[in-house]
Amino acid sequence: MSIIVKDLTRHYGEQVAVNHISFEIGKGSIVGFLGPNGAGKSTTMKMLTTYVPPTSGTAAVCGFDIVKNVQEVRRHVGYLPESNPLYYDMYVREYLHFAAGVHQLSNKKSRVDAMIDMTGLGKEVNKKLGQLSKGYKQRVGLAQAMIHNPDVLILDEPTSGLDPNQLADIRDLIVQIGQEKTVLLSTHIMQEVEAMCSRVIIINDGKIVADDAIGTIQAHQSNKNTLIVQFDKPVTAAALQQLQQLESAKQLEGNRWALQTAQPDQLRKSLMQWAVEKDYIIESLQTESRSLEEIFRTLTKK
Repeated sequence: MSIIVKDLTRHYGEQVAVNHISFEIGKGSIVGFLGPNGAGKSTTMKMLTTYVPPTSGTAAVCGFDIVKNVQEVRRHVGYLPESNPLYYDMYVREYLHFAAGVHQLSNKKSRVDAMIDMTGLGKEVNKKLGQLSKGYKQRVGLAQAMIHNPDVLILDEPTSGLDPNQLADIRDLIVQIGQEKTVLLSTHIMQEVEAMCSRVIIINDGKIVADDAIGTIQAHQSNKNTLIVQFDKPVTAAALQQLQQLESAKQLEGNRWALQTAQPDQLRKSLMQWAVEKDYIIESLQTESRSLEEIFRTLTKK
């Protein structure tokens, strides 16, 4: 496993920021780390990158303990914090050379050239960092996080404040990186999570409230007792009351209805028979599903 977290806890005085969390992440996966502001996301990331020590519990990155093997952890992890600290008076290439020097790389020039090419910074290398757009500053932040070719990338709000075109570019870059490396990223943009991540960990009040594949979480959180049906032509609530096992029917929009039942399989059969008898075409029929954003709001409500 690239990341192993066991019973990790962090206190700030009497406040518990992270409360006995545990999870594991394997190589070659992109995992979304979600939660409302103040839930403990950034604190967890700071612990995994050795910037903040845990109060209790353990964690390891690529087999190295975050407390006992600080330098080894830093060699194997790349970190882009939410604030993306950059030296605005430095030029792009100059800054990346500086970052390579911090990691004591022997092949600084080739790594800098590779990162400039990977992150699409070629047209901006002669600009100072302070002159770059938000999107290109994020690219520089990703380049410095990857300059030492780490096995694990930890990205805190990497797409914050970007326009749709910049979002797409950074998203594609992260997906490309995630094919070979382990990526743990925090974001509030649920569409980006669904586009990039195969799994999500949701944290609330310092505790993990969900950890699974996105599809699995949606299946567990969806209402299996509500069927969403789309008819080819108008139908009345009174007509639908003829259906066996139907408890209630609510029109959504147009010819689309939500049918509530305690026995969804029986209602499906009844619906099919009824549609044939009444000369209706069922254009779509599915169990009510909830978006990741709806699930997130449900699991993180105060």
